[in-house]
Amino acid sequence: MESKPPDGGIEVSPEDIEALEARWAGCWTPHEVARRLAGIDVPWYVAAGWALDLFRGEQTRAHHDIEIGVPAERFPTIRERLAEFTFDAVGAGRIWAAATSQVLSATHQTWLREPATGCYLLDVMREPHDGEMWICRRDATIRRPYPEIIRHNPDGIPYLIPELVLLFKAKHVRPKDQSDFDGTLPLLTGVQRETLTRLLRQVHPGHAWLTALRMDDSR
Repeated sequence: MESKPPDGGIEVSPEDIEALEARWAGCWTPHEVARRLAGIDVPWYVAAGWALDLFRGEQTRAHHDIEIGVPAERFPTIRERLAEFTFDAVGAGRIWAAATSQVLSATHQTWLREPATGCYLLDVMREPHDGEMWICRRDATIRRPYPEIIRHNPDGIPYLIPELVLLFKAKHVRPKDQSDFDGTLPLLTGVQRETLTRLLRQVHPGHAWLTALRMDDSR
């Protein structure tokens, strides 16, 4: 799906970051996303930090945006449901406003923008898949049927299982990622810890979190 970044777009400079964060200040909550996508025939899920909070049953920190994952080939259905908004593609430090199909095919991240205000409301990740089989962007050998990677909180909001959320967070381990890991680890089942351990060894061998997982298992 993703290839060499296309020409055009606007480069995001370090000076633009603060302004972009302000444009995300009024982004949707998981409940609002679920309301907007209610009844849609697409397997979607809340991802990243919000997914861990849905798993933990409470909001544990501030979130400057909200991210969902959808099968790339089913994105047109999402776009149609949210047709009153504009979709900008993002990648390689650039933003392509009102992205064309060519740009979308060369990127995987999409920001939903409110035309009247320019505010961003939702980050849609168009993920690789094979029919109803989810494929991990970090390692294409990691594949799971959608029902195995999506769970729902008591309000019915779908979210990515925590072991996969933490696998994605393991790449950079920013302070918020470490905090998310530390807060989520005690809540994982033995099977979830084993799965995360196996995936980390495969994608990030030698990762520091492997030590924490071993110590947690020894208690």
